Amino acid sequence: MKRSAAILRHLVTTLLFLGVGSLLYMQNGCARIVPPSGGPKDTLPPVLVRALPKDSMLRMPLTGARILITFDEYIQQLDNATQNVVMNPIPKILPIYESKLKTISVKIKDTLEPNTTYSINFGNTVKDVDEGNVLKNFTYIFSTGSVLDSGFLYGKVRLAKNNKVDSSMIVVLHRHSDDSAVAKETPRYMARLDSMGRFRFRHIATGTYSIYALKDEGDKKYRDKSALFAFYDNSITVQSNPSPADSILLYAYAEEGPKPKTTSNNNKVNNNAKKGKKEEKKLHLATSLQGGKQDLLSNLVLSYDQPIDSVDSTLLHLTDTLYNPLPYTFSRGTDTTREKFTIQYQMPWPEDTYFKLIIGRKFAVDTSGVSLLKSDTIAFKTQKESEYGSLLLRLRNFDLKRHPVLQLVQNDKVVDSIRVTGPEISRPLYHPGDYEIRVLYDANQNGTWDPGSFFGIHRQPEIVTQPQKPKIRVRGNGWENEYDVIL
Repeated sequence: MKRSAAILRHLVTTLLFLGVGSLLYMQNGCARIVPPSGGPKDTLPPVLVRALPKDSMLRMPLTGARILITFDEYIQQLDNATQNVVMNPIPKILPIYESKLKTISVKIKDTLEPNTTYSINFGNTVKDVDEGNVLKNFTYIFSTGSVLDSGFLYGKVRLAKNNKVDSSMIVVLHRHSDDSAVAKETPRYMARLDSMGRFRFRHIATGTYSIYALKDEGDKKYRDKSALFAFYDNSITVQSNPSPADSILLYAYAEEGPKPKTTSNNNKVNNNAKKGKKEEKKLHLATSLQGGKQDLLSNLVLSYDQPIDSVDSTLLHLTDTLYNPLPYTFSRGTDTTREKFTIQYQMPWPEDTYFKLIIGRKFAVDTSGVSLLKSDTIAFKTQKESEYGSLLLRLRNFDLKRHPVLQLVQNDKVVDSIRVTGPEISRPLYHPGDYEIRVLYDANQNGTWDPGSFFGIHRQPEIVTQPQKPKIRVRGNGWENEYDVIL
């Protein structure tokens, strides 16, 4: 019996020793605890546990307010909170936002207004640590008075030129109705657009406002006519229970084109001087030919890489293969980067036909007196009709009184504009490719889209919309392409 008891005590001692040793081994980092694998992926955003002061707090003190918001899981650091978190009404001094573990801290530096409802919209900045699940548009509200404001306003912003959305724009409300307010004053309220171009104001004071949409450049003001901007023709009245008819639709435009970037050639000149090289002076000529072929449906275009001072059109000749001269019309134009010259023959060009273009050395001379190094002869051939397809568009629900223009678009560039004068558009030859269809309501009937103008005349931009199915594909090889375009 004693021997059995001794053996039992030795066994228990050995097991205890092994257990303690294993524990120490794991604590010293030589082994790690692996959580069980498997189980569903966390797809839920953080959940609010408590807020101090509580959400919808009344009679918030006007100074020294600090808000602590706690969630049920650890959250990430707020992403650029000063830009992405919106406090309304907009304070003169922005709050300080901090996040630690499960809690967001908001320290309000500005002196709050009495009897005013404030909201803090965190946008998409509240994310959990594990999976980055977003608590979208989490909003904390409070009032320095005895009630919460109940004003509600919603709507959309579209780009007038293409009916698309720029979600980087913001919508602002001003109490003042004069035009200078949007350029000089900080707005009363602000809202960001979502990916669908929608905006929403909640818990704002009821009353009359001027509403605008603009690019957020930091100061929330409109001073650059090359930036996107939208305005409403009249003041709006914010109510507690708006109807669908009260939804606001704004069309944004840029009144002027983007300002060109100025570049200097000083570095290039200096580098060449250092290397002892003399820069060769000559003009560089390019054509619109593709693979030596001329499109049947467009003009032949010559372009130079330098500003042209003088042109001698008698040194430009279009001929057949035997050098017999052919009639054509010649015109000159320019874009922001190159000088262009258009040669218009009969339209469409005869198919599968050879031509020659003879360009004299002094045909074009730039502002420095430089021309081509020598005369040039360009031989080319027109494409075949079989390389194109035909196109028939049947138009439905078009209001001809609004002067619609059908736009065919590729890579966000309008490649063809067709005035709508009847129920169909037919083209026996059309370029193969994928197109987006837009419809311009051409108020001044000049065939192109025109932006608006705010200061002084208050002219809204011309509107571009899209049919129910805005995508078409034109197949070549003589394919007959037919589509219904329904507005």
